[in-house]
This record gives sequence, C-alpha cells and structure tokens, in this order.
Amino acid sequence: MQIVLILFDHILKQSGIPERISACLTDISQWMSTHHLKFNPDKTELLFLPGKDSPIQDLTITFNNAVLAPTPTARNLGVTLGSQLSLTANINATTRSCRFVLYNIRRIRPLLTQKAAQVLVQAMIISRLDYCSSLLAGRPANVTRPLQLIQNAAARLIFNLLKFTHTTPLLLGLHRLPVAASIRFKTSYVPLTYHVTNRSGPTYIQDMVKPYTPARSLRSASANQLVAPSLRTRHSTKSRLFAVLAPRWWNEIPTDIRTAESVYIFRRKLKTHLFRLCLE
Repeated sequence: MQIVLILFDHILKQSGIPERISACLTDISQWMSTHHLKFNPDKTELLFLPGKDSPIQDLTITFNNAVLAPTPTARNLGVTLGSQLSLTANINATTRSCRFVLYNIRRIRPLLTQKAAQVLVQAMIISRLDYCSSLLAGRPANVTRPLQLIQNAAARLIFNLLKFTHTTPLLLGLHRLPVAASIRFKTSYVPLTYHVTNRSGPTYIQDMVKPYTPARSLRSASANQLVAPSLRTRHSTKSRLFAVLAPRWWNEIPTDIRTAESVYIFRRKLKTHLFRLCLE
C-alpha cells in the first residue's frame, strides 16, 4: 500500500520531527499488519511544502531500513502535486496519457461509427480532463490550455475532421463546454454557493461568504448578491480561496440564474449561460 506524507514548513520547525514521523509510520505499519494489509516503504513518498522565503530543508526519514527523502512531486489519488503546490506536473501527466489514448483511438477510428467514437472519447479522454477539475478553479487560461488542446483534438477525432478544423461548432454539437468553462461549471464553488445563499449549505461554508446588503433601498437588494472580495485580495495568492472566488463568480451570474427556484433549474440555466458566453 502506498502512503504520501505531506509536510508543511511550520511542522519542520519543531524538534525531533524525523523521529516522530518514523514512529508514526511504525504505528501505521503495525495497524495495517493487524488488519491484514501490507505497508510498502518503497512506494512511500515524502512531499515537503515550504513556506514563503523558507530555507531548503535537508530532511530524511529512516523507516524499516528504507530512507525516505523529499521528492519534487508526489502522486496521491490520481493527482500529482508539486512541492510548490503547482499542478503543472499533473496537467502534463494528464495530457501525456490523453495523447496516448487519442493515438490509439485514431488508429481504429475508420472502424468506428461517430457514436461509438464519442462514447470511447467520453470514457477515456473527457473523464480524465474532468477528474479533480476543481483543483484548477481560478487558474489562468494559459495553465489549462494544454487540456483545452486535448479536448479540441478529441472533438475533431469524434467527427473525423482535419487537425486545424475550428472546434467551437464541434463542441456545441457535442454539448461540451470548453475546459475553463467546464471547470467553472463542475467545480463545487458555484452550485455550493447556491445552497449557501439559500441557507441550505453547511454552516462552516455559510460563514465564509456574506450576503450583500446595500446601505440604502436599492434594486440590487433583491439580486441575491454576495459581498465581493477586495481588489487586493482578488489579485493576491489567496485569489483561489472559496471565500474569494465564490462571491466573484456568483456576482457575475445573471440575476435570473442566481434567483432560480431550485438547484436543478439553477444548474440548467447556468450551463446554458456558459454555453452562450463561451461558444456563441
């Protein structure tokens, strides 16, 4: 069984950390052995997340005659994380695996109907692009561009068209949002915000956002808006936090969508709005 250890900078400032981590791994190994599981030190990875202006830590942990040293990236639950919490390695891994699958589907494409090709691409390409897409919420377009190129290639493959064919009508025909819009739709930020504004979401989430109440009686009082984050916060390293990103995305949605009667109607109207925004 593989285990990924993620250590933050402030933890390593404490004394005796390597010994305490080694003892913790020993306890985990004993618990797993009791429950008929096997701990594999060779597949255990150590990821160190340094703080701002943090010096490089020379940290090694010895466990079961194996030495664990920090790695630049670690894979956990199918997502590759870097020591700077960059998802570049994960995007590269996703695009690499998708290109391999696209190559194999392209070889058998003459034998497939359009419907069969679409089902195959959905199962083996789109599912990879959508997996844990909420981690990319709020990222700039240049970060998600490699994933968008994969989606464009998949759309052309479904319709069996040439490499430089314009993909906007293809995505519209497939009823697929572009990657950036799909991330915005599928991430829990906007649908969860709907529950929060209707006071049906978790309490700890409701505490992160505040409804907007104008000082005077204005038309915006019934627009179901949230208090927008300050410009300083929106352009800082905290810009992808739920408390910052959710109000900004929520207030950009038209009023008739924000005031939808149910979450089903909300999601349907939201997807239509994103289609019009991105593909028309």
